[in-house]
Amino acid sequence: MAKILQPDLCVMGGGSGGLTVAAAALSLGASVVLVERDKMGGDCLNYGCVPSKSLIASAKRAQHMRTATKFGIAAEDPKINFGRVHEHVHGVIADIAPHDSVERFEGLGATVLQGEAKFTDAKTVIVGEQAIKARRFVIATGSRPMSPPIPGLSDVEYYTNETIFNLTRKPQHLIVVGGGPIGMELAQAHRRLGAEVTVLEMQKPLAKDDPELTQIALKQVRREGVEICQGVKVTQVAPKGKNIVVTIEKESGETEEISGSHLLLAAGRKPNIEALALEKAKIEHDAKGIKVNSSLKTSNKRVYAIGDVAGGLQFTHVAGYHGGLVVRNALFRLPIKNDTTIIPWATYTDPEIANVGLTEADAREKYGDKFRVLRWSFAENDRARAEHVEEGLLKVITTPSGKILGAGAVGKNAGELINIYALAVANKMKIGAFTKMVSPYPTQFEIAKRIAVEFYKDKVDHPVLRFLLQFNRMLG
Repeated sequence: MAKILQPDLCVMGGGSGGLTVAAAALSLGASVVLVERDKMGGDCLNYGCVPSKSLIASAKRAQHMRTATKFGIAAEDPKINFGRVHEHVHGVIADIAPHDSVERFEGLGATVLQGEAKFTDAKTVIVGEQAIKARRFVIATGSRPMSPPIPGLSDVEYYTNETIFNLTRKPQHLIVVGGGPIGMELAQAHRRLGAEVTVLEMQKPLAKDDPELTQIALKQVRREGVEICQGVKVTQVAPKGKNIVVTIEKESGETEEISGSHLLLAAGRKPNIEALALEKAKIEHDAKGIKVNSSLKTSNKRVYAIGDVAGGLQFTHVAGYHGGLVVRNALFRLPIKNDTTIIPWATYTDPEIANVGLTEADAREKYGDKFRVLRWSFAENDRARAEHVEEGLLKVITTPSGKILGAGAVGKNAGELINIYALAVANKMKIGAFTKMVSPYPTQFEIAKRIAVEFYKDKVDHPVLRFLLQFNRMLG
């Protein structure tokens, strides 16, 4: 066996969270061993955020061509070269990959081991024949698509987010099982790229978001031709010639068969923990992931777990956030707390949906009727009118005194708009701060100031204000 490595940190997983920890620790002078069993960059770069947003970008260009008439330009049905779309998607991955590469991290000073990490005891991990006894360990192994227990699934070819981006030919009819963010984003993108698309969802599509916002996005997705079947259970799949037949059971008990050329499973994810031998390190875990405290420490206090594998919110930016916290605590023993209330999230359908902090339903559960909901339609924004993207809504949730509890938006660039509210929630700002801001005209961001002014409209009838106004008139 090779000489035992004894770094400050051993990071298991070369995805967003693991790379954040490794890069930050190395920049602060710590020694790091980074272990990755598959592709550097993890799910986000290779199978998730980067390829999906690249595919969505291609689909959006195609849709712009179809809807150009309202701008005085002749619309046309675009000719989709799916092979070239594939090249675009994988070209973007290739452009970003060097930033996440083995060579870059070795250049920063890390020891990079490519293989499966496994605990042998509470203080030791092995990768192949290499043993590592680090001062602290960080598990950042992420998650993978879950295959639901559908009868007949093993008899057909199906895709997940790990394989769908390998297609070089357009699906004739894509059946998507799962109406969450991944399912709805890919459904709309493939529809815009010329495929017939059917989404099958057991409950309600995009059920974790504010229904007032999702109904606006889903209306547009349906308008573009995506068939969304909600409240249905997939009871069986089977091959039929070159196609796949999916049998569904509706809430009424009625069954129906849907035939498609391709099947995409987007019905949940599971943590990558099986190969780690967590029991040998006395690390508690369950089917949702590794159990951690508010400092992201596991039951083995030498070991942290971050990102998807920690069983909480499954977003790339959460893994990065976790990584920053862990470096502070692992290297300098600074106190940290994983605060989920400040985490924004976005779904990149068109229109986009974005949220941060409390939704209206959350606020009602926590505060009863002692909160305010401010709304402003994109249709009241001049920039949105100029670009014909008036169908959108911003909602801001505040206390009666104006403290911002949360915000949600649906519309063009909602994911960008939510950033300022993420700042506000994280810093416990009041809505009045937005009234002091000057936003360039015409920009979509003017909505943020307009909705802040809305908060003060009912204050005009306050007795003190009426007295001051009358007194000022008396002074001439």
